[in-house]
Amino acid sequence: MADRTTALLAPPRSPQAPKPGPGGLPLGLLKTARPRQWIKNVLVIAAPAAAGELFSRHALGQLALVFALFTAAAAAVYLINDARDADADRAHPTKCRRPVAAGVVPVPVAYTAGGVLAVAAPLAAAALCTPLTACLLAAYVVMQLAYCVSLKHVLVVDLAVVTTGFLMRAMIGGIALGIPLSRWFLITTGFGALFMVSAKRYSEAVQMAGRAGATRALLTEYTTGYLRFVWQLAAGVAVLAYCLWAMESGSAAGTGVLPWRQLSMVAFILAVLRYAVFADRGTAGEPEDVVLHDRALAVIGLGWLAMYGLAVADW
Repeated sequence: MADRTTALLAPPRSPQAPKPGPGGLPLGLLKTARPRQWIKNVLVIAAPAAAGELFSRHALGQLALVFALFTAAAAAVYLINDARDADADRAHPTKCRRPVAAGVVPVPVAYTAGGVLAVAAPLAAAALCTPLTACLLAAYVVMQLAYCVSLKHVLVVDLAVVTTGFLMRAMIGGIALGIPLSRWFLITTGFGALFMVSAKRYSEAVQMAGRAGATRALLTEYTTGYLRFVWQLAAGVAVLAYCLWAMESGSAAGTGVLPWRQLSMVAFILAVLRYAVFADRGTAGEPEDVVLHDRALAVIGLGWLAMYGLAVADW
């Protein structure tokens, strides 16, 4: 009877974390680097693709290098973030399985690996790319580390930092190749990123409403009405900027069979409207998951890419 009473009074056990196995440290470091998130770094081709300077040997080599360096910089941030949050993650039902929280990757090792990558990525960019590329990469690392330490707890600033991270990805390819970045490119990319980031935050707030302690604390400081306003505003500005770019660029006489730039506005607007369906439902998670799991949105995206490519090629 005493044993049963003791069992009833004992605190619930935390979820079991995976135990380290042979080769666990290298695999744990790789897992902590979030390979699934690397798809976001494909944005480095955005500016060269928009300028029609993507398919030269020099451009492809430089973009592959920039992709690798940006991936290393992002991995540094993930490693340091997980090392910093290891104690809190161990008490979380799912984050306790992260390699650092689970003990597969010791906290000092995560800090060391993250620090090495954080320094090595900008230095490699300075040696192999342009000084401005190295500066942008260093600024990304500093900004993201500041986000991990404190900025993620500051209202509105957290949205701006995550959005700026996407914008930096889109800028760095053009900077590495010396391609001028147009104001329309920056406005459309920046507000398009803000649209997706705020839509994700809105979805998290909707899904976690009433579940105290189940999600990031800052979400309790936002209202769903405010987050809805932000993603709607961002979507409107992104669409307006893209349309102004398409109309302005299409005003010059071209040799194309059809006015592909103006026609691409239809696909762009449809894509935003389709994505907004998921935002409105509160189911807009990671942008790559939304696009890859919705066939209609993927088809619209491919249509937009085709028309945009034809416009750049002036066919």
